[in-house]
Amino acid sequence: MTALPWTFDGVVRLTRVGTTYIIFTIIIGFAALNTGNNALYIGLTFMLGCLLLSGIASKGGLKHLTVELVTHGEAWAGQPSRAKLRISNQSRIWNVRDVVIVADELETPVLVPVVRTRDAVELEVPLLFLRRGRVELRKLDFYTRYPFGFFLKKRRIRVASEVVVFPRLLEEEATRARFRPVTGEMDAANRPGPGSEIHSFREYVRGDSMRQVYWKKSAAVGRWIIKQTDMEAARVVNVIVDTYRAKGVSDDEFEEMISAAATFIHDLTGRGLDVILTLPRTTLRARTEQNATPLFRALALAEPTHEPVEHVVDRDTVVFSVQGLGGRRLGGWAEGPHPSPGSSPASSNHRPTAQPPTAQPKAERP
Repeated sequence: MTALPWTFDGVVRLTRVGTTYIIFTIIIGFAALNTGNNALYIGLTFMLGCLLLSGIASKGGLKHLTVELVTHGEAWAGQPSRAKLRISNQSRIWNVRDVVIVADELETPVLVPVVRTRDAVELEVPLLFLRRGRVELRKLDFYTRYPFGFFLKKRRIRVASEVVVFPRLLEEEATRARFRPVTGEMDAANRPGPGSEIHSFREYVRGDSMRQVYWKKSAAVGRWIIKQTDMEAARVVNVIVDTYRAKGVSDDEFEEMISAAATFIHDLTGRGLDVILTLPRTTLRARTEQNATPLFRALALAEPTHEPVEHVVDRDTVVFSVQGLGGRRLGGWAEGPHPSPGSSPASSNHRPTAQPPTAQPKAERP
């Protein structure tokens, strides 16, 4: 966030109004000394008293402010999020007005109109985090010109709060379309089970239900033939995120892969699909969009590993990895053929990765 021109690292700064006031006070002082006019002395005393009162009031007000982060919603890297701050004024004397709050994590400065004595206010503030992971809010800078605007006072207030920032979601429509799944009502699992499509025929064995007898074919061959249907696959997508990062892979490439995985899961849960996410030593499942938070939290805290981790990759599993075959990488997907059922990355020289269930990308990253 770009710092505003009035922010500074010190404690107090003279404003333009204050500079004019002090120059005018000095002129009045010289005039009083040269003329000995009592009215000028009274005016000079009044003006110096206002300067003193301004310093005491602004310092006394800021000194007794305390801040607490009450609630925080979901935070995504690169997207504004809302949080609620509670600001309390413990002073018995001074109200504090026109306080501006500035911090690196704030998207824009926040204005607090007034915090009265022995009172507290709650306000929503916009936060913006640039990278995923665990972020600690440690400090907030408070600025005020109260009461007369002669000085801009600053106080840095410590805040002990922690926020887990979810990965950045890809915004480019063309990029998201590369791994957007095409889903129907039900897909065939290509194995026997309950369903409506015919999978195969076999001879009757004791214990089979007579409802499964295919009478037309049984009459033709002279013995009972059982019809097996193709089990309908549940609306579940298995996603593996391979956190192994070899030498030569940059942090940006790793973060892009994590963002691609998060975007993929976000789209799936938004479509009402179940998602099973597999990370090293962690397996999580989300059945609805509302309970997908643990998956995004796990991706937010995912760290690169420097040793290959073995994953069992089924035929219908989608794998995200920065280890492309032949060094080819594209948008977080490692380009390569689909692995065979039951294969694992540790079982071959190259780390097999699965393509998303859409058309293959046509262009490589330059």
